[in-house]
Amino acid sequence: MNIRQAEIKDLETVKSITNSTIYTIYPRYYPSGAVDFFLSHHNEDHILADIDSRRVYVLENEEKALGTVTIKDFEICRLFVLPLYHGKGYGRLLLEFSEQLIAGQFNKIQLDSSLPAKEIYLKRGYKEIASHHIITENGDYLCYDVMEKELL
Repeated sequence: MNIRQAEIKDLETVKSITNSTIYTIYPRYYPSGAVDFFLSHHNEDHILADIDSRRVYVLENEEKALGTVTIKDFEICRLFVLPLYHGKGYGRLLLEFSEQLIAGQFNKIQLDSSLPAKEIYLKRGYKEIASHHIITENGDYLCYDVMEKELL
């Protein structure tokens, strides 16, 4: 396994991992308006801006990219692993990598947790500090929590 900084040539790969995860996993937890909101929020322009800012990383094996994470200062964003590889520890690898990068500069980590990921973060010592509800264009609700972990 290798985690490396994403380059412009990785745009489609990062977008594909993100969209595949949202399309496959999120409809089990969210109504369609919320899924559409997530897809719009993680659009190509936002991913490209983050790649240009050197914030995006890709987890890959010898054959292909399996996951991605974006790190903005002390915030972990856009952590996705292809659904086929869920439950194999790849998300944990990306999370640990992100935590180590942030720990070198900050004394806390913050992230917005989707419903499917919340239990994972709780098990890793994150605490819920805020809860948000967004009404989407078609009237569906998107609920997510802001979570934080203090670093020693």
